Amino acid sequence: MKSVIAEALVKTYDKGNVKALDNLNLDVEEGTVLGVLGPNGAGKTTTVRILSTLLRPDSGRATVAGIDVIKNPDKVREIIGLSGQYAAVDEILTGYDNLVMFGQLYHLGKKQSIARANELLERFSLTDAAKRPIKNYSGGMRRRLDLAASLIVKPKVLFLDEPTTGLDPRGRQEMWGVIQELVKGGVTLLLTTQYLEEADQLADEIAVIDTGKVIARGTSDALKKQVGGERLEVVVDQQHVAKTVEIVSAVSGHAATVDEGLRLIMAPVSTGSAALVEVLRSLDNAGIHALDIGLKRPSLDDVFLALTGHVAEEHKEEEPVLTGRGRKAKK
Repeated sequence: MKSVIAEALVKTYDKGNVKALDNLNLDVEEGTVLGVLGPNGAGKTTTVRILSTLLRPDSGRATVAGIDVIKNPDKVREIIGLSGQYAAVDEILTGYDNLVMFGQLYHLGKKQSIARANELLERFSLTDAAKRPIKNYSGGMRRRLDLAASLIVKPKVLFLDEPTTGLDPRGRQEMWGVIQELVKGGVTLLLTTQYLEEADQLADEIAVIDTGKVIARGTSDALKKQVGGERLEVVVDQQHVAKTVEIVSAVSGHAATVDEGLRLIMAPVSTGSAALVEVLRSLDNAGIHALDIGLKRPSLDDVFLALTGHVAEEHKEEEPVLTGRGRKAKK
C-alpha cells in the first residue's frame, strides 16, 4: 500500500519564472523509507512542504495515508510528523517546556503532554538536559529535540527534511541511530538529503531529484550501477603513468583517465575488490609501486554528472519564510 503519493506536482515562484517542481511524481510504500536525494534548490524542500500541508501546489495531486493534502489538510496534520532543516524550537524555553508546549498545541491536554514530553526526553537521551534552556544545547541536541517534537502525536508518516544539516560526523551518526529506531517501530518515512551516504544508510529506495523532477529511482545498489559503480584510482610516479594506464584500462575494460598533475589514473570497475587485487598484481609484475590505490564509491556529484550531464549546482528555492512549526511569517 502506498502511504504517500504525489502526482504531477507543479510549483512555481516569481510569477511563474522559477519552477521549483515540474510535474513531479513520487510515492512511498507503507512502512518503508524513501530517501529523496538532490542538491540545494532541486525541489526537495518544496515537495516536503506540499506533502506536509505547508504549501499548496499550483497543480497536481497528493495524498498521505489516503488523505488528500489539499482538500483535508487538518486531517493530514493529525497523522504526520515534520522536522525541517533547522530546529524549530523556542531557545528561551527548556527542552521539557518545549515538548510540553507542543503537546498542548496538539491538544493532548496537560497531563498527557507532560507524560509524552518525559517519554520523548528519555528516548532521545535528553533527560539530563531537560531543564536547560535550548540556547545552551549543542547542534545535535537541538536536532534530537526537534525530532522528538515531531513525534508528539506518534505519527504514521514522518517527513525529515535534511535532518543532519549542520551536524558533525558524530552528531550525524547519532541521528541515524534515532531514525533507524523509528523505522523499526513501523513509521513510514520520507527523508530528504544531500548526502548519498545518508540515503545509502537509511533508505529502502532512493529517488534522485533535479530541477523539480525525479530523474532516477531505485535501490542504492541499482543507482550505483546506473552511475558506473565503483571507481578504481591509482597514484604512481610520473615515469610509470603510461604503463599504469594500460594496466588499469585492461583490468577495468574501460579507457582509464589521467589527472596529470596528481599522477592519478582512474577507471570505473564492476568487480570491486577483485579488480583492485588484479591491478595490484599486474603492477607488481611490471615492477611498479603504487603510491596510493583504492576504490571510490560514487559521490553526489558523480551521480548527477552521470544522470544529468552536469554537477549538482546550488540555487535557492524561493519559498515562504516559516517560524515555529509551520507558521508563515509576515514579510
